[in-house]
Amino acid sequence: MNTSKGKQEPDHLLILVHGIMASPKDWTYGEAVLKRRLGGNFYIYASSANIYTKTFVGIDMAGRRLADEVLDVVKKMSSLRKISFLAHSLGGLFARYAIAILYSQETNNAGQSSSRIVPTASESAKSQCTSGLGTIAGLQPINFITLATPHLGVRGRNQLPFLQGLSILEKLAAPLAPLIVGRTGAQLFLTDGDPSKPPLLLQMASDCEDKMFILALAAFKNRVLYANVSYDHMVGWRTSSVRREKDLIKPSHRSLEGYKHIVNVEYCSPVSSQAPHFPSKAARAKEAAQRTPNAENTEEYHQMMEEEMINGLQKVGWRKVDVNFHSSFWPYSAHNSIHVKNEWLHNAGAGVIAHVADSIKQQESRPCLSANL
Repeated sequence: MNTSKGKQEPDHLLILVHGIMASPKDWTYGEAVLKRRLGGNFYIYASSANIYTKTFVGIDMAGRRLADEVLDVVKKMSSLRKISFLAHSLGGLFARYAIAILYSQETNNAGQSSSRIVPTASESAKSQCTSGLGTIAGLQPINFITLATPHLGVRGRNQLPFLQGLSILEKLAAPLAPLIVGRTGAQLFLTDGDPSKPPLLLQMASDCEDKMFILALAAFKNRVLYANVSYDHMVGWRTSSVRREKDLIKPSHRSLEGYKHIVNVEYCSPVSSQAPHFPSKAARAKEAAQRTPNAENTEEYHQMMEEEMINGLQKVGWRKVDVNFHSSFWPYSAHNSIHVKNEWLHNAGAGVIAHVADSIKQQESRPCLSANL
């Protein structure tokens, strides 16, 4: 009895989310490192709700499955007080959708669509220490971290998932993506749904009536975007770091001390801007992109949508971490190296995982401060 009493149960849930056509095994190395560096206060859980072809069903459906999976974990562990997410590639979009489902405003729990996840009286201790901006699955949101996630969708310039950046396939990418990877492909290319309605990724850059995508992100104390500056032929630098073309500067080749291949860390403060909108001009451009998906029809449409998505996502502050594998033995595996998918093939990303662990640990050590909004 004394032994069991002395054992501290974890109070911080860290959800690991894999990318497209992947599984929890992709996190084998990362999970081991995180457990070792973070200690027993963390319960690290690698999601298995959307393995392999289940990633093709659409970001919305996969996000709902992830949200249900998180709720199941939370219900089974009464010791949990905090929650963080670490997601790779497409998994970052699944996680963004899931947290909007799991989000609840503490100031007005009654009538919220997510009221079923608000702690009961017996569970109220879980939300005693919160940011004041809301909870995620009834827990205090701490870290939301993505690695090489296409937050602005995908388009040309070697930013096309599934096609490995082969230029000969880029012209066929938009019409073929939905056939290869289902609804997910159309959503990534921003051609999903009725032409008169905004694409899902644009909706996810704002707060809707039933889902608060931006408020859910704002509830986290720490939001971090890790992005490959080059050699990633699955997800480009601009979309994974939520930057405009003009904001991309020549990447450094010098790593930060102690973190190989981490070349820059920048904090971007929140920017006040208008809510993303979908004008009639965009609707006509979307219809043309759906009907005849060629470079001429899609270029202007994607530019309009990217600007609107950036306007929405920049309403919260982000720490942006640039990664450059230029000096690694095989830099072209950057997309898998950034989270060390395989310890032997992608160990160049060990410094990135170490940086992630230390970033999480730093937030864990900071005192919890209440906020009045």
